[in-house]
This record gives sequence, C-alpha cells and structure tokens, in this order.
Amino acid sequence: MGNGTSEAVILLVEDNPGDIRLIEEAFSDGSIANTLNTVNDGEEALDFIYRRGEHEDARRPDIVLLDLKLPKVDGEDVLHEIKHHPELDQVPVIVLTGMDENLIESRDLDDDADEDAILEKPVDPGEFVEVIRSFEKFRLAVMRED
Repeated sequence: MGNGTSEAVILLVEDNPGDIRLIEEAFSDGSIANTLNTVNDGEEALDFIYRRGEHEDARRPDIVLLDLKLPKVDGEDVLHEIKHHPELDQVPVIVLTGMDENLIESRDLDDDADEDAILEKPVDPGEFVEVIRSFEKFRLAVMRED
C-alpha cells in the first residue's frame, strides 16, 4: 500500500462488476500508484465519504470516480454531497456515464457543473489513464505546495 505520501486514494462508486474490472485494469496498466476503494451503491459511497460504519477509518479520497445510475442513493445525490462537504468540495469527481445517458440534456452543465470530468462507458483505458494522470499531477502539485 505505501505510506500514503505519493499514492492517490481513489473512491470508485460503481455497481457494474464488468466496469469495475475494466477500471482496475486501466489503473494497473497505467502504473498509477493508488489505493482503489470500491463501493457498489450510493448509500455505501456516503458512508465512505462521512466515515460511517465499516468506513470509519477511510482516508479522504483524492479522486472520486462516480457512476450516476446507482442503487439505493442516486449518483447525482452523491455528487451533490461530495461537492457540498467542507473537506471534499475540492476533490476532483469524474462522472462515468453510459452512452445511452444524455447527461448534457438532463442537467444544466453551464455554470452549476459539479463534476470535473465526464467519461463515457465503456471507458477507453488510454483516455481514462490520461484523465486520471492529469488529476494526479494536479493533486500532487497541490500537496507539495502545502
């Protein structure tokens, strides 16, 4: 696992086992030092974010990968909670959206966009790694300045 200084803590909120496997493979192929925490529904995502129950010792994520269509608690509600949490509002959120979902029409993305990036599923591993690396560099740069 490492000492946490250079490893990105990533929270993956996804209920599709196939998509989870693809994302795990993209991380291992991309050689991104990370601790990948996977939760399968919106309720567990909120438990992780608020460090409740079995996630009381969870480290704050550096990046959140979020599917919008989730059981129990909707992904948009989870996104709202993250972006209104005082410790997490600056954490990059990458929304994973299916090709059949028209995110642009369903939400006003002009001024009120909470997500930092949108990736279409199935995720292209090369594109995925590039997006993650861009946030990882940003995150590490910010951590060095503190």
